[in-house]
Amino acid sequence: MKTKLLFLCSLMASLIVTSQQHEHQSSRPLSFPDIPGYKSLKTDLHIHTVFSDGYVWPNIRVMEALRDNLDAISLTEHLEYQPHLEDIPHPDRNRSYAIALEEAKEHDLMIVHGSEITRSAPIGHNNAVFIKDANPILQDKAEKAFAEAKKQNAFVFWNHPAWHNQSPTGNPILSDFQKDRIKNDELHGIEVINSVDYAQESLALALEHNLTIMGTSDIHGLIDWDYTEKGNQRPITLVFAKERSIESIQEALFAGRTVAVYNELIVGKEEFLVPLLKASIVVEKATYLRNTQVLEIELKNSTSSNLLFENVSDYTFYDSSPVFEFKAGETKKVALKTLEKKNEITLKLKALGCFTAPKVSPTISWTISPEN
Repeated sequence: MKTKLLFLCSLMASLIVTSQQHEHQSSRPLSFPDIPGYKSLKTDLHIHTVFSDGYVWPNIRVMEALRDNLDAISLTEHLEYQPHLEDIPHPDRNRSYAIALEEAKEHDLMIVHGSEITRSAPIGHNNAVFIKDANPILQDKAEKAFAEAKKQNAFVFWNHPAWHNQSPTGNPILSDFQKDRIKNDELHGIEVINSVDYAQESLALALEHNLTIMGTSDIHGLIDWDYTEKGNQRPITLVFAKERSIESIQEALFAGRTVAVYNELIVGKEEFLVPLLKASIVVEKATYLRNTQVLEIELKNSTSSNLLFENVSDYTFYDSSPVFEFKAGETKKVALKTLEKKNEITLKLKALGCFTAPKVSPTISWTISPEN
């Protein structure tokens, strides 16, 4: 009995220590390299909890974000749509933000204050982030809500513009209301990826009207249930910030320095997507196979996304298909037939599944000097 008691005490102590040392990180944490001049910050700025129409408490959202290795999140509760109000009355619309902020204070996660302005078409749903107080944004007239968000220097983006409840065709419709908000500097971004949906028409609108490209999970349930257990990662916005701070994220969003990411789908303006992809593939080694003019190049995918490439170099591959998948974190060898030994070659890969415009995939180039 004494031995059994000692064993149980030892087991309990071990569990306590393990719990205290536990780091909130999943088996597939999100990871992307910095690009020249900027830090690549991983954000999800469209999230819901029980304080609007979500199904979890705000502290769970913080824990999920830590597991996914995010840098910043925003709990954007619907201001007007409050289905749990009878069970969770909260006259202060800042409440979920306050709970998340308290949970995150001992962790390396930034909480951006935000809310969702929720109206029917043609106004639609819009997130206002970097707000100071959600309560004054709750207005009878949508125009007044947007004006109040602007007064608080909020960054406002249009949510799921291609959502069939707003547009039966599944294509976004830029109404006079949105055009006026853009003209009044009250609408700054647009989701091109929302949940599992990508709309190239939304990307077209972003490019045409110089709107910041956004990707978000719009999570209501659990990240594990809706994404991880289905083999997917949560959609995020990669923000290219001058430093790791909320103020720098805000500045970068207003400047349009983003790409949207969902699994292997990466969407953004060429000036940011190309350097991101170039930094994502690290050339670790390049040597000619013995007594040949076949150059073997060792590459590493330094991101958490599987990437799909097509070889569009001047040289063909020796022993593999020109189209190949490059799994997250994988080191891969490709062999180019250069026909004669070169002191320098250019490897050109077309990033299939990545888009700088509708149906336009970028080509990334690496200058490689083979080892002697």
